[in-house]
Order: sequence, then C-alpha cells, then structure tokens
Amino acid sequence: MSGAQGKLEELKKKIFYTFLLLVVYRMVAQIPVPGVDAQAIQTYFDGSGTGLFDLLNTFTGGSFKRFSVLALGIMPYITTSIIFSLLGEVIPQIQELQEDAEGHKKIQKWTRYATVVLCCIQGYSMAAVFEGFTTATGRVVPDPGMIFRLTTMITLAAGTMFLLWLGERITEFGLENGVSLIIFAGIAVELPSEVIQKLTLYRNGELGGMEILIFLAVIIVSFFIVAFIERSHRSIPVQYAKRVVHNKVYGGTQSLPMRVDTGGVMPPILASSLLMAPLTFANFIPEGSPLKPYFDTIQQSLYPGQMLFNILFALLIVYMTYFYAPIQFKTKKIAEMLQKNNAFIPGIRPGDKTKEYLDNVLNRLSFFGAIFLCVICITPTLITGTQTRFGGTAMLILVSVSVRVMMNIQSFMFADRYENTYKSKGKYNGSNRRF
Repeated sequence: MSGAQGKLEELKKKIFYTFLLLVVYRMVAQIPVPGVDAQAIQTYFDGSGTGLFDLLNTFTGGSFKRFSVLALGIMPYITTSIIFSLLGEVIPQIQELQEDAEGHKKIQKWTRYATVVLCCIQGYSMAAVFEGFTTATGRVVPDPGMIFRLTTMITLAAGTMFLLWLGERITEFGLENGVSLIIFAGIAVELPSEVIQKLTLYRNGELGGMEILIFLAVIIVSFFIVAFIERSHRSIPVQYAKRVVHNKVYGGTQSLPMRVDTGGVMPPILASSLLMAPLTFANFIPEGSPLKPYFDTIQQSLYPGQMLFNILFALLIVYMTYFYAPIQFKTKKIAEMLQKNNAFIPGIRPGDKTKEYLDNVLNRLSFFGAIFLCVICITPTLITGTQTRFGGTAMLILVSVSVRVMMNIQSFMFADRYENTYKSKGKYNGSNRRF
C-alpha cells in the first residue's frame, strides 16, 4: 500500500470512529431516567410552550425535555472549565499550574471532580423540579421522594461523565475536539424537527409563504456571515532575528494572527446562562407564595424575543466579550514569548510596549466581535418574529465546529501531500527514501 493510500485509510478510520461514537451518544440520549413517565413528560413540554428551557434543551440535543440520562449534557464540564480559567486569572498559584505540564494535569483532575459535584447539585435540583410537573394524565414522576432524587442525581452525574469520556475518545482518535463535536451533534440533530415544524405551520395556514422565504433567507445569509467572520483574522507582522543553522537561514518576517471574533461562542453562552438563572429560580417558587406574581412578571419580560430580553442579552454579550477575550488571547504571555525568541513587532519596543499594543488591538477586535455577536444572535429573531432553533448561539457553534473540522481534514491532506513531495525528491529520511 502506498503512503497516500495509507493516509487516506487513516483519515477514513478517523471519520468512521468519530461517526460511530456520535451514534453511541445519540443512542444513549434516548434512555430515560428511571422513575419517569416518558409519555407524561412529552405531553407536559408539548403543552408548556417554548423559551424557558429551550437553550438547555438545544445544547443537550433534546435530552433535557426527554429527561434522559444525558439531560445535563456536557455543560457542567464547560462551566467548571470556565471557572478554573477565571480562577487562573486572579490566583497566581493556579496560573502557574496551568502553565506547567504536570500542573495542567492536576487542573484537569480538579475540573473533573468539580464537574461531579456540580452535576450532583444540578441533578438533585432538576429531580426536585420535575417532581412538581403534572399533566392531564398524571404526574411526570409517579413516585416522587428522596429515593427518586438520589437515583436521578447519581444517574445524571454518571451520564455527564460518560459524555466527557466519550468526548476524550473522539479527541484522541477522531477529527476534532470531542466536547465541541458532542455539542455540535446535539444541536444538529434537532434541526430536522425545526424544519418539520415550519412546514407543518405552513400547511396549517399559520405561517405564510413569504414568511418561510424570509426565514430561509435570514438563515442562509447568517450562515455565510458567520462562516466569513469565523475564518477572519488580523495579521500582525512579527520580525524574528535571522540565524544560520546547518547552512540554512531561519527567521525573518512572519505574522501573528488574531481572530476577529476572539471571544468565540462563549460570550453568548455565558450571557444566555445568566439570563436563564432568574427564570430557573422562578420555578422553585411555590404557587401560593406572595413572590410568585413578581417572578411570573420577570419570567414573561425575560422571555426570548421580548424587548427587555434583547436589550439585556446584547449588554451581557458586550460585557462577556471584553471579559472573555483576554482569557483566550493572553497578551502578556505572548509579549514575553516574543521577547524570549528575539522577536519584535516593527515599530514597537519589546516587553510592556508590545503588551500595550496587543491590548489595544485586542480591544478594537473585541468591539467589532461584540457588535457581530449581538447582530447575529438577536437580528434573526427580530426579522423572522419567531423563536427558532437556528438561533445565533446555535448557529455560531454549528458553523465554527464545521469550519474547524474541514480545516483539520485539509491540514491532514496537505501534510500527506508534503510528505509525498519530499519522498519523490529524495529528501525523506523514512524507510522508503530513494537515495
């Protein structure tokens, strides 16, 4: 077998392995939590409307509204990872551990332990909330009590840790970061039901033909805009000192790429989570409480698509973008690394001046990125006038993960092409060298 065919077979194995593990993920997502009436819970959510739990249900691939063993999804792990990233910015000891190889393994271990604790808290709370759900045919949980809550807590924590293990296997043997692909699959699997829902509304006369065309046009244009921005970057020229090693000259002018959307998809996710917090807390208020009417008013005002929701959502996105971008692009660390490698930005002194320059560029990119995120997350809902699973956050995840997967495949094929080129020129030192 030639080298090219070997690389192609390896790529096929990676694709097949990734697809197989995602199929396993979707099969496990259909298993309900013990002690739950699956028909009753479907009836409850079919008659409860949308908006309150749609974000969590989208990220879990519909597992939340089925109350499956994967109802928590991978979000607890992402939450704890973000918490440790933020702690690294304020606690020097954690920052030192993050920069060291062995320390990074410790942080990963602590993150998993914290994920289990968070899953237990969320699982117990979710069990308590679902015990109060009733339908015309009966209760969602026929036998509520402490045994059901503890069983649900353990089951949901085990489901999240299984997803984490599955994501690590995809990262190790697949095409892309496993956690990103799991979230991608959870969102993508819900899109056909969105299309079917729109077609059903059109057939029933509740949705006009022009509204369908506007909806499709907004989605297509938004996908192109997101794909363009996700691949855009600001190139900063960097001059490296030239040196000669084995009659070859190294160094010269290179570029330091900075993503236009530096914060990525995390600012909308964090902003949505903060807006969901009071809505989730409102469910714990009993019906007879005097605070119930006030929380109901807050819940209606913060319903996705309402004016107050859009304003607060935009403000939180802007804040989170400026907050999260420096965590993603550490200007101080990059300035120190450039100085150690005898590199500098033309016209800028190494050290603190380089950091100030990078901070200035990052602030300007963050401003543009925040505006982009606000437009792409809010405008589609304003134009179509309806809630959709093709929201800005879901669209960002779908496009960004798809772009990274395609870039990984292209990089794999380019590496194979370069290797074959060196072999044909006799410059390859492997077992098949020509000279």
